[in-house]
Amino acid sequence: MTPGRRLARLLGSAEFARAFTITVLAAVFGSFLIERMTSPVTLATIIAGLCVLGLGILWVRRDELSLLRIAPSSLLAFLAWALVSIVWTTDKSDTLLGWLELFGFAFLAITVGHIRDTLQTVRALGDTLRALLALSLGLEILSGILLDLPFVFLGIQGDLAVGGPVQGIFGSRNMLGFVTVIALITFFIEWRSQSLSARIAVPSMGVALLLAFLSASPTVLVLAAAVTTVAVALMIVRHAPAERRSLVQWVLGVLVTLALAAAFVLRHSIIALMNAGSDFSIRATLWNKILDFVALKPIEGWGWFGSWARGEYPFTFINFQLGDRHQSALNAYFDVLLQLGAAGLVLFLLLGGVALVRSWLVASVRRSVVYAWTPLMLVTLAVESMFESFTIVGAGWFMLVLCALRAGQSRSWRENIDAAHTGAIPTLRSEY
Repeated sequence: MTPGRRLARLLGSAEFARAFTITVLAAVFGSFLIERMTSPVTLATIIAGLCVLGLGILWVRRDELSLLRIAPSSLLAFLAWALVSIVWTTDKSDTLLGWLELFGFAFLAITVGHIRDTLQTVRALGDTLRALLALSLGLEILSGILLDLPFVFLGIQGDLAVGGPVQGIFGSRNMLGFVTVIALITFFIEWRSQSLSARIAVPSMGVALLLAFLSASPTVLVLAAAVTTVAVALMIVRHAPAERRSLVQWVLGVLVTLALAAAFVLRHSIIALMNAGSDFSIRATLWNKILDFVALKPIEGWGWFGSWARGEYPFTFINFQLGDRHQSALNAYFDVLLQLGAAGLVLFLLLGGVALVRSWLVASVRRSVVYAWTPLMLVTLAVESMFESFTIVGAGWFMLVLCALRAGQSRSWRENIDAAHTGAIPTLRSEY
């Protein structure tokens, strides 16, 4: 066997696909740790190297793939609009770097989505997050109890002995809270799908719950309430008779609308109950200032940068006027509106909205509980986007693209086109 054939066989093997998936997930969710332990250049090199490997894997598996279904059209449109913004941006080189970062994480998500099914993805994510959360807890114990010394390079303050807040290896308490919610959903789906025994799943959920509590992140409560509500609603729909399922969907839709309206009317009481008045006040002030700049370029925005860490206009001026050092808009929707304008925001909402509808419809009719993972994850991303900009960078953006791709693989207009060429009848793909 020639070296080329051996390489192709290795890249196309199931074992390599699993190893690649876990490596990607570890790099994506451990990006803050990698960057602080080494440098941003090292992280970029790792992501670029994984993209090259991913390209090789997709090339070896090209006969299994359909060009029409390689990625959701809404994702391609959003990436294209972000790239086009280089024409009017205030800094072309930084916009190009920001876009390459956006594309790199999206490409890794696309690769993982095509070489692993939903159950395999959930298992790989569960294994990765178990390790990263255990590492986070271990470092917090080492810093806050055993050494009583902050790990400044990781931002760990060593406050575990006084009950937190803690952040682990994720850079902030809100990011830790976000990751713990993702982990809880994943661990629960692993357990309910019987792909993981209770003796591993229950302690895993226990560690995630402990870190969620210690993070003292106000967004965790909101995420927990939203995910629990959606999970109950999905369970009701899944157990409803087929002839009544549409009626149940509409009733739930009306109830959700009324609940959102009530939450808006009672928002001040809810904020006070969560003791998050100061956090919300900071966000409201920032969002009002952002709207002033959005009014200057309402359609196209100021150009794509992703994180504000590069320190370009108008981000520096916004922070100067507020006397603060915000690294984002603290809201993914406001960030997209500022950087890509109303056109970009519409594409972003289409990307997440269409994926949520598709995944919900699939989960409501399929028996396996693993199908509930995608809509629950998309709800988590949507709600978190109202308080942080995690969904447009790094792990949050990776998860959004992965879930959008997963949703599109089961319900898409591309299935009908592929079926017309092959003569097959389009059906929902099985995970087993």
